[in-house]
Amino acid sequence: MSAVDRSRRRFLTIALGAGGALLVGFRDAAAAQFPEDFPTELLGDDLTALGPFIRIERDNRIVIGAPGCEVGQGVTTSLPMLIAEELDVDWRQVRVLQLPYGYVGDGANGSDRYGPQGGDRLGRVDEDREDLRHAGATARALLVAAAAQEWRLDAAALRTEAGQVVAPDGRRLTYAALARSAAAQAAPTAPVPLKDPTRYTIIGRPTRIADARELVTGRARYGSDAYRAGALIAVVLRCPYREGSLDGHDDAEARKVPGVREIVVLDPPPAGAPWDGHQAAGVAVLADTTWAALQGRARLGVTWKPGPWQDESSAALTAAAHAMLDSGEGALELRRDGDLERARRQALRLIEARYEMPFLAHAVDEPPGALVELKQDRALLIASLENPDEASAIVSRLTGLPRSAVEIRLTRAGGSYGRRLRNDFVAEAVLIAKAAGKPVKLVWTREDDLRHDWYRPLGVHQLAATLDRRARITGWSHRCAATPRNDGDPRLADRPAWAGCLEPDSFPAGLVEHFEKSFQAVPAGLLRGDFPGGAHAFSAFAEQCFIDEVAVATRQDAVKLRLGLLGAPRTLPYGGAGGPVFDTGRMAHVLQTCATRLGWGVRRSDGRGLGIACHFTDGGYVAEGMEVSVEGDRLLIHRAICVADVGRMVNPLNTESQLSAAMLDGISCALDQVVTVRDGQVQARDFGDYRLLDGAQAPRQVEVVIVPSEAAPAPAYDAAIAPAAPALANAIHAATTVRIRRLPLRPELMRML
Repeated sequence: MSAVDRSRRRFLTIALGAGGALLVGFRDAAAAQFPEDFPTELLGDDLTALGPFIRIERDNRIVIGAPGCEVGQGVTTSLPMLIAEELDVDWRQVRVLQLPYGYVGDGANGSDRYGPQGGDRLGRVDEDREDLRHAGATARALLVAAAAQEWRLDAAALRTEAGQVVAPDGRRLTYAALARSAAAQAAPTAPVPLKDPTRYTIIGRPTRIADARELVTGRARYGSDAYRAGALIAVVLRCPYREGSLDGHDDAEARKVPGVREIVVLDPPPAGAPWDGHQAAGVAVLADTTWAALQGRARLGVTWKPGPWQDESSAALTAAAHAMLDSGEGALELRRDGDLERARRQALRLIEARYEMPFLAHAVDEPPGALVELKQDRALLIASLENPDEASAIVSRLTGLPRSAVEIRLTRAGGSYGRRLRNDFVAEAVLIAKAAGKPVKLVWTREDDLRHDWYRPLGVHQLAATLDRRARITGWSHRCAATPRNDGDPRLADRPAWAGCLEPDSFPAGLVEHFEKSFQAVPAGLLRGDFPGGAHAFSAFAEQCFIDEVAVATRQDAVKLRLGLLGAPRTLPYGGAGGPVFDTGRMAHVLQTCATRLGWGVRRSDGRGLGIACHFTDGGYVAEGMEVSVEGDRLLIHRAICVADVGRMVNPLNTESQLSAAMLDGISCALDQVVTVRDGQVQARDFGDYRLLDGAQAPRQVEVVIVPSEAAPAPAYDAAIAPAAPALANAIHAATTVRIRRLPLRPELMRML
């Protein structure tokens, strides 16, 4: 039986599942046409972009569905914690269930079963907390109503705790005992009041991740673990040139490899074709085993037509960026305050510097891949996806099946960093399975991933500061010439070219009277995509190194200079994510705390240098400090400190993990990582020439300080990655007097020493 309250914006559905389980979920307004017997655990909510469900088992265990893909950000623990808190259960009763992705209907009448699941904000703990909590609170209200009916008491006289309803005289009923009756209750006609935070027993408590046991015992299921009886393993030899094509191929030797079953040619999408995520021309080898497929690929004979980008190189793109900054050609003004030209004329001193940023790859722990099975009336996709909504549309478009016939099973991912927001590997798997007429498991190798990624942009920043006779900054100019993130992706044609490279309102915007920021787009063929920290990580290196350069040039303390710019605690308008305001007081607090923990201002005689940087990202305020020394050709990072104010925390243990991981990843990106393009081809092959941070290079001591806050929650990982590179570069300068303005840091340091 079910009861549905059809309000203007959403439909709360309560139903009795198998074995007497109570199912509670939300579905969106587009779901009004759903049949009454539709499985309510698969219902979504268009207000939340999530759509949790709650199942109460007969033994009083609680199953909470977690939508979206777990890529290491902890959402499959933190989001269920929100629901469990309002449901008022003991977390030890809870089992988290990874939900699949589902789509019902088609076209304008279609609806995601769990709410929209697409884009880089899917599953972030800082999003849509209220509706998640309301899901738990509503279920709790239904259970209380059932108990009130059973005891013939006023529901207001009852309370709940640890999965039980408690009467004033001490009588108790478990949620399981009330599930059947609760399913028959009328849905609340108004939002159920949420818990007072002083009564929280789950939110704000350090909690280990829900699948910790599965991870440490090797039972966690990743995309690479996907299995389907009869599926062939596929690997692809892709054209190394952007927009290149296959000139010819000889597969005779490949077919001689035992276990090789099929050879499939992948053509690049024709010009003007609808976007389907498929990027490179190639030849796929299908075999019984991964080894056979790889051996077959190695024996392919292919020739390529290079296409229009055959001469592209990192060196030429960097030179083009410098030339554009010199000429000012095509500059797009993002912000202008005051009169910078007047500030230049009146300045006692002008300080200028340029900073170079290379292409970077995501280098995920688990390379992309997908398992696809196509049948006449349905399709199955098993993969680790951050954007299953787009993946569903791609499968539908390539097969001609309605999206409601596309089943997507999500798995845990071995990292993403934004890589799995792109579904090129899904499109490849579908095209191969369609051509072969058999289930296919597409496997990408490390080399495949490094050479066919969606890279962080390459660019050059030029900064200039004007100073008066008291060494105060009176004017600030930040000009950037870079390969725009959206170039090459027709879906993003309407997004600003500077997205992913600059934030118009980032530090010190609003703090300097005369201020300008502009962007120039450098045409490039290499694909660019989302990367941790986005524009913040791309620009903070230049901004926070330059403020240090100003401090050194004017013999000022770098921390005091920043604090002087921040001034008295106040809020300034901020138009980017995390706005609408930037709080100078919160930033000053994390900066001062970091400086204190680092031992800033204490004279050192041990050859070690201290560096610091701070940044505001998507609502999070983070300062990071480094202590380093250089011994011969070795850079030693003795300490790394992260101080963060990221608002309210659902799971402090997870927040701490995200902050420390982001700082280490930021160090890793800064030290050695670079994607070099030469003669139109990416040169990286594996971790031998795309180095990640290892134990020998990592900081000897890592410290994370979380500032208690009741502000809106911010994404901890993204907030903490941006300050790492400038803090490290500033520390290197303090230890060696070598000022590095080009990433990666280590090769530049060795060259300049």
